[in-house]
Amino acid sequence: MTDSQIKFSEHLRCAKGDVYDGLRQSKSEIDLYQLQELLNVSAFWAKGRNIEDLGIAIANSEPVISVCLGDRLIGFARATSDGIYRATIWDVVIHPEYQSHGLGSKLVETVLSHPRMRRVERVYLMTTHQQGFYEKIGFQPNTTTTMVLHNRPNLGFVPDTEVQLQESLGG
Repeated sequence: MTDSQIKFSEHLRCAKGDVYDGLRQSKSEIDLYQLQELLNVSAFWAKGRNIEDLGIAIANSEPVISVCLGDRLIGFARATSDGIYRATIWDVVIHPEYQSHGLGSKLVETVLSHPRMRRVERVYLMTTHQQGFYEKIGFQPNTTTTMVLHNRPNLGFVPDTEVQLQESLGG
């Protein structure tokens, strides 16, 4: 594996569409089946994600960066951001066969250098076992501001009559 064989690509806002390579836009898409497989073998926290949900996640992320060796997807990361105050990096993965070659660092640096991320005041990410890796890139532990709400299925379901009542009450 040589650097000339590895290609980092930015995908614009959706699984199917244009990829900006710095000079021109060309048609490209992330192979969601390869992404699903990459996540299944590389990320215990992302095993079993379905194709439709992966497409939705990609469509709502910018930047979306893939790392390919030929036609094979070997790395992936995405982020969400307001472009100025806060951003979160998600789903940073490198296939186990290609780890420890600097690809993960370059992948995160590619995400951070994206125009949508460059000016952001704070960039967050969640990690279970890779704190040391991210600290080398410049991330610091943050135990004071992170909270989580586990959204339960049907929690947001409100009967139509209740919605109408809330609307009539100004809620």
